[in-house]
Amino acid sequence: MTTALEKPPDLRGPDVTAVFAELFDAHSRQLRGYLAGRVGESAADDLVAETFLVALRRRHTYDPAKAPVKGWLYGIATNLVREHVRREVRGHRAGLRAVGRPEPDHGAFVADRVDAERASKAVAAALDDLRDEDRDALLLTSWAGLTPAEVAAALGEPASTVRSRLHRVRARLQALLTEKDR
Repeated sequence: MTTALEKPPDLRGPDVTAVFAELFDAHSRQLRGYLAGRVGESAADDLVAETFLVALRRRHTYDPAKAPVKGWLYGIATNLVREHVRREVRGHRAGLRAVGRPEPDHGAFVADRVDAERASKAVAAALDDLRDEDRDALLLTSWAGLTPAEVAAALGEPASTVRSRLHRVRARLQALLTEKDR
């Protein structure tokens, strides 16, 4: 059997269990690191499992001509991160309402979460100010180690869009962080 890293896997073949076991072995560790950086250690394992479960359910939609399997998996994971954060924010707000406390705004909640995980208030505030698409592209390249082409596949965008977005986001973050140091 060809390894998951050598050529596109056959997700429609008769031995899909072995193919997914190989994909899990090849990608789960890096994927977990990316997810832990986005949502914390406690949720990362669940989201890795959910990523592969969604991939298994949607295996018939995978088109190796459009994206390498790594990009496809990170695209699924990124969408799950967004859903997870939305659920967490809703739950947090509901808890605050139940005890009669005012609700913090979403941006402050996300900034506090990133700050706690990465121990950097300046970086957390700068990341929080980014649009979702910009943040996803940046974190997929920096935390997950994906190439711009893989990020493009994960997000369903042209590679040229991702490269220009990354250039713009990095310049903006550099300016924000330099400005806050003064």
